Order: sequence, then structure tokens, then C-alpha cells
Amino acid sequence: MAQLLNEMCSSGVIENYALFGAAAQMRYTEPIATLDADVLVAASQPDRLDVLGDIYAFCAARGYPPEGEAIRIGPWPTQFVPVFTPLTREAMEQAETADFDGVPFRVVQAVHLAVIALSVGRAKDFARILSLLESGSVTRQAIGLLAARHDLSAAWRQFETRFPHE
Repeated sequence: MAQLLNEMCSSGVIENYALFGAAAQMRYTEPIATLDADVLVAASQPDRLDVLGDIYAFCAARGYPPEGEAIRIGPWPTQFVPVFTPLTREAMEQAETADFDGVPFRVVQAVHLAVIALSVGRAKDFARILSLLESGSVTRQAIGLLAARHDLSAAWRQFETRFPHE
């Protein structure tokens, strides 16, 4: 997957990318169950109606078929998600570069994963935040500061009330 994403960047299909969601969280915490990999992308032509069309065509030409709303890349159904808020754009732009079998691979930082989860606000997202906190990958203070910068202070206060410090 890493090599394919880097090829998409170098060929101009996408401007940038970063793994996020549950698959990215595994970099920071214990493995968790997930059915797919989620990749934030900055499309080269974000104003197109079919913003992911070039990605699907690029993958199909290389033997990676679509499966519903995902593309199977090796064992992983992969969902490409265009950056959709200033928070997700920042998360993608500030992603860390990891090594995946000798290939550079961009992964969203733990604090951004936590605040993206906070912005979504489902029970499983709260569990992800707690897992990131428990692993020591991120602090409550860092989450609070980033949440404030992205107008999520009220959501963070609710989380803190529901899940106080232990």
C-alpha cells in the first residue's frame, strides 16, 4: 500500500496522503479490530464531481480492483477519504513518516487521531481516544489544545466529564 500511495503522489494523482482511523491507531496502541484501512487524501483536482475517479482509475490500471466503496490493496480493502475539514487537512499535512518494509509511509499523529475521533463522537471513537491516552501516545492536555484550535472545546469538556482522569 505504501508504495502505491507514494506512486500516486509522484504521478500527480494525489497531492498528499496519510493513513488514519483504526489502522493508523495500531501504530500507537495495541492492535484493534478493523475491516479496512482509511487513507486521507488531498486530491489533485478537488473540485471535480468525481474527486476519487483518478484514484480508482490509477489503482485499476495496476490491478487493484474496487470493492464497493473501497479498493482492495493486498489483503486490505482501502477507503480513500478526501480531506474534509481543516482538522483532517492539518492531520494529513503534519503526518509522521513511518517505514513500512523499507518504504516511507505517512501516518496521522496520535493527537490528530484522537481529535478526529472526538469530532465524530461515536462510542467506538471515545474508546479509541481512551486507548490512545492509556498507551501514553497522547496527553489530555495535547488533545485539549488541538481540540480548542479546531472549535471542539465543548466536545472535549463533555469527554472529560464523561471520562475523568483516573
